[in-house]
Amino acid sequence: MYAGIIRGADGAPDQHLVLLDGDTDDVTWEAACAWAEAKGATLPTRAEQRLLMANLPDQFQARYYWSSEQAGPSRAWGQGFGNGGQYDGYRSYEGRARAVRRLPI
Repeated sequence: MYAGIIRGADGAPDQHLVLLDGDTDDVTWEAACAWAEAKGATLPTRAEQRLLMANLPDQFQARYYWSSEQAGPSRAWGQGFGNGGQYDGYRSYEGRARAVRRLPI
């Protein structure tokens, strides 16, 4: 599902963001990353999660979803799709995940 355009970071080109069908539940951050990679995709960045929250909120449960970004040696960032907040949590915490693909513009 098309989510919109995301600006490229650090001089990278802007990209179209596509949300893949399906999700996974009760997975650690490492398992979420592996699940997305097995789909030929990645977890969204924090900025991409904000875009997904703005443009496709109906595609998410009101739960915590992992991002691709680490927040230190034992933590990673995620997006709360119930309240819109972004939080760092222990990577051993079990959350949800959705996968995305990017197409450079």
